[in-house]
Amino acid sequence: NALSFWLLPIAGFMMLSSFLAPGGPFAAGWTGYAPLASTHQPIGAVFFNMGVQWAGASSIMTALNFLVTIITMRAPGMSFWRMPLLVWANFTTSLLVVIATPFIAGSQFFVMFDHVMHTNFFNYQNGGYPLGYQHIFWFYSHPAVYIMMLPGFGIASEVISVMARKPIFGYRLMALSLMAILVLGFSVWAHHMFVAGMAPWLRVPMMVTSMVIAVPTGIKVFSWLATLWEGRIHFDTPMLFALGFVSMFVIGGLSGIYLAAVPIDIHVSDTYFVVAHIHYVLFGGSLFTIFAGIYFWFPKMTGRMYDERLGKLHFWLTFVGFNLTFFPMHWLGIQGMPRRVADYVPRFADLNLFISLASFGLGASTLVFLYNMIKSWRFGPAAEANPWRSLTLEWQVSSPPPIFNFDEIPQVVGNPYEYGVEGARHAVFNGDRVGTLEEVPTR
Repeated sequence: NALSFWLLPIAGFMMLSSFLAPGGPFAAGWTGYAPLASTHQPIGAVFFNMGVQWAGASSIMTALNFLVTIITMRAPGMSFWRMPLLVWANFTTSLLVVIATPFIAGSQFFVMFDHVMHTNFFNYQNGGYPLGYQHIFWFYSHPAVYIMMLPGFGIASEVISVMARKPIFGYRLMALSLMAILVLGFSVWAHHMFVAGMAPWLRVPMMVTSMVIAVPTGIKVFSWLATLWEGRIHFDTPMLFALGFVSMFVIGGLSGIYLAAVPIDIHVSDTYFVVAHIHYVLFGGSLFTIFAGIYFWFPKMTGRMYDERLGKLHFWLTFVGFNLTFFPMHWLGIQGMPRRVADYVPRFADLNLFISLASFGLGASTLVFLYNMIKSWRFGPAAEANPWRSLTLEWQVSSPPPIFNFDEIPQVVGNPYEYGVEGARHAVFNGDRVGTLEEVPTR
């Protein structure tokens, strides 16, 4: 785990070193598409390639650590069907990292070999296949979207169940849908390449799989909504961000269905419609859950409570600022405004000015968050061991947790989400019941 962390500064150093290299830095965009990446700025590009490989090695080590921990170090009685969904999400994410990351590492090796060994993997003039780089890149980079999102799915499941005081609806189906996303995530990569000149026959199967993958994500959305139905919902800050995530992710998912259709994708490819889609999926679907998780586990991590009023102010500034910034981009994209171009036609000027002003408001919301975290960490009131009355194991110890977490190993005896179920319990210590609804009353 420590090694995986310390590889990251090395990766960053290698990437930044490209700016000092003779001939200039890496200049092929964030995707590093060949042949641009393999025929220009050779020294700077090699530094970038090596940085990506170091970062990939760090990711793989972290994922292996999670996998080994989850498989071999679960508490007694914690079968896979008794694991919290956050653990399921991290398990699935780690499998994605271990399977997908070697492909992007291989592509960077090929590019580096083209530079330093004068091979021709991607040099079209000498018989190379530059489109092959895109296939390899997106075979990794679309699963990478789920690598960024699946932990957020787990966070949302934890927060929604606790704050609604209801068992998570369809627990096993929720876990299986994570595994379905893992499998289907490797079958949709070429929808990023509908206009790239790939084989036309590949478009239709990729369109179909890109739509089918909406099924497991739809299962998750409807399960969250069913969990909320008739629940005793508490609109604390973590719950607000979790609900914001669900609504924003649905919008991003709906625009993704349009992008999966070949005729529509051809029309809006490389426009601001794509920018809007990815931000609703990743900002709305990932950052909102990160904020939900920070607020939810802040008392456990620090032993102090955050300021609830500032937390809600942060949510509303973020929610409104986000939608004012990114929702208009759908219209701009449909009208044909290209992304990655600094200029635009005059008729888009007013809306771009509006988006720019809204983005400043969105950025300012983060200042409220930082102030709340710093102030609460230093001066916030002491937190209870279990302020949310949660059943999962981390809430059964003091806040912050003691060294080694538990004085004695807990025995897991039930599901972690049985809120409102009489006599339900999740774990026992030395035969004494803990994590029961008798000791963890509804709020």
